[in-house]
Amino acid sequence: MKVVVIAGGQGTRIASVNNEIPKAMIPINGKPVLEYEIEMAVRYGYTDFLFIIGYLGDQIESYFGDGGKWGIRIDYFKEEKPLGTAGALGYLKAELTEDFFVFYGDTVMDFDMNAMLDYHKEKKADATLFLHPNDHPYDSDIVDLDAEGKVREFYNKPHAPGFISRNMVNAALFIFSPKIVSQIECGVKSHIEKNVLPACLEAGMNLYGYLSFEYIKDMGTPDRYYSVCEDVRSGKVKRMNRRNSRPAIFLDRDGVLSKEVDLLCKPEQLELIEGVGEAIRYINRKGYLAIVVTNQPVIARNMCSIKELDHIHAKLETLLGAEHAYLNAIYYCPHHPHGGYPEERKEYKMKCSCRKPEPGMLLKAADDWNIDISQSYMIGDRPSDVQAGENAGCKQSVQIEQNKPYALLDALKSILEN
Repeated sequence: MKVVVIAGGQGTRIASVNNEIPKAMIPINGKPVLEYEIEMAVRYGYTDFLFIIGYLGDQIESYFGDGGKWGIRIDYFKEEKPLGTAGALGYLKAELTEDFFVFYGDTVMDFDMNAMLDYHKEKKADATLFLHPNDHPYDSDIVDLDAEGKVREFYNKPHAPGFISRNMVNAALFIFSPKIVSQIECGVKSHIEKNVLPACLEAGMNLYGYLSFEYIKDMGTPDRYYSVCEDVRSGKVKRMNRRNSRPAIFLDRDGVLSKEVDLLCKPEQLELIEGVGEAIRYINRKGYLAIVVTNQPVIARNMCSIKELDHIHAKLETLLGAEHAYLNAIYYCPHHPHGGYPEERKEYKMKCSCRKPEPGMLLKAADDWNIDISQSYMIGDRPSDVQAGENAGCKQSVQIEQNKPYALLDALKSILEN
C-alpha cells in the first residue's frame, strides 16, 4: 500500500524559521520532519512512497534519494507549477490504482496506521479522514458525522457567527481509494479539503471520519514549530499513540461542567459553570483524556431526541472550544429503570449496565480508547458518580459541590498535584 506525501508547499507562514529549504525539510531536533513520517510508516510495515514535490523539491530528492537508506522505495512527481494539495493527484491515476495513505509533508504525528486502515476497510470507505478535537475549533475545518461515522457535511473555515458544532477537526490525513483520484482534473489547481472532498460527498461517495486522540499537528507557523519541537523532545508525540494506554479524567456533565438544570433538554438551557474552561484546559495540558459520562433520562422520558441531545453536546463543545479547551469524548446513558410516564419511550425503560452508579460508560470508554482505569479519576456532583468510578476501578473518585465556580479546577489540582 502506497503512502503519498504532499510536500510541494512553499511554506510562507514559516519562512521566518527557515526560508531556504522546503517545509518538509525543516529540522525538528536535528532531523527533517518528513523523516519522522517515514520512520513512523516503516514501523507499521509501509515501504512504498510517492513524494509530490515542487518548491525547492530537489533538496528533498537529494536527501532521501530512492529511499534505500530507510529500507523503502521512493518515487517522485515534480509539479511544474503549484497545483494546491490535490492538483498533482490528477496526474497519478495510473500509479494510484489501490487505496493509499495521504500525508502532508509538514505534519508531526504518531498514530496507529493499521488501526486506521482496519477502520477504512470495515466501513468499505471511498475515503477515510483522520479527525480529532483541538483547542481552536472555531478557526478549523469541521467535519459533521452521523452515528455510524459517515460524513454528513463539511464546515470549512471561516465559520459564521454563532456556528455550533461538535469538535471534530479535519487533521489533513487521509486514506483514499482510486475513486477519489478519479474526481481530480489534471493540471487544475485544487485542494483536498475545499474542493475534492466536498465534490466527492456531493457525488454520493462513502466518506468516513476516523476519530483519534493521537498526536498530529502541522508545524506551518513559527509558534507551532517550536511547540512540536518540544513535544518531540519530551516524548509526548510517541506517548499519545493509541497503542500506549493513557489515563483519563471522567466527568459528570450537569452541575460539574454545565449549570444544573432539571431535565435539561434544549441547547439554550446549557451554560458553562465559571472556571470550567480553565479546568478542561488543565486536563488537556496534563495529558489526561477528558471524558464525559452522563445519565440522560430525558431520552427515555421522550423530552429530547438523540439528535437534539447531540446538538446540546455540540453547544457544550463549542463553548469549551471558545475557551481553548476540548473534550475527548462524551458518553451518555439514555435509559431509565422506572416506567409510568404517558409519553415515555418504552425501548429505553430498562435497568442497564451504563446508568451510573453502574460503571458501563467508563468501561466502554476504556475499551474504546485504551484507557488505564487504574490511573484514572472520576469527578461528579452526586454519590452515584463516585460509586460509578469506584465500581469501574478508578484510582480515585471525587464529589464536588454542584454548580460551584472553580470547584472542578480546585478538585483537579488537589488530586493531580498532591
